[in-house]
Amino acid sequence: MLAALVNGVKGGKWHSMMDKIYAERTLRIAWQRVKSNRGAAGIDKISIERFENKAEQYLQELQQQLQSGTYQPQAVKRVMIPKAGGGERPLGIPTVKDRVVQMAIKLVIEPIFEHTFRDSSHGFRPGRGCKDALRAVDEGLKAGYTWVVDADIKGYFDNISHDLLMSKLGERLADRRLLNLLEAYLKQDIMTDCESWKPTQGTPQGGGTES
Repeated sequence: MLAALVNGVKGGKWHSMMDKIYAERTLRIAWQRVKSNRGAAGIDKISIERFENKAEQYLQELQQQLQSGTYQPQAVKRVMIPKAGGGERPLGIPTVKDRVVQMAIKLVIEPIFEHTFRDSSHGFRPGRGCKDALRAVDEGLKAGYTWVVDADIKGYFDNISHDLLMSKLGERLADRRLLNLLEAYLKQDIMTDCESWKPTQGTPQGGGTES
């Protein structure tokens, strides 16, 4: 993907990204990733199985809407799931259509940011996971290090600053249509059984684009 995008780099920023996102091949790969992740239906009640029955039609519609700039993310359905240590945590379930578009965006922009991450970083990265981090800790211990620091940021995803995140994305991405779409995802309405609201900070967890 980096090789495909390299001609769009000017002044350290990436231009002309949307045409890569709504490309037929990208959307097809994105749909297959979403399909393999399974997951529940969003507020439109279109399940993975229902989407699959009309996949060609839905993908063509998504391509046309993204190309024309008329695509609008739908609200995220919020459900509460139990935590292993007790209590509950909120889970956001986007529609399958939104998950396909989000995955397409990830396929295009992930290599840009992945290319800049430290080798010691393992969280939410392709081909890496907890076992890789544990192996790195084990190597450190065998090398003579005696301290392991385990830290967590409470409610991190619920408190991400939209302005700060968009500012950081803007340091690398210069395609205004893509930035507008990313911001629209941050501001998606959140719906429960009884109410809906527009978030001012944080990002929903549970869209399935981590895989």
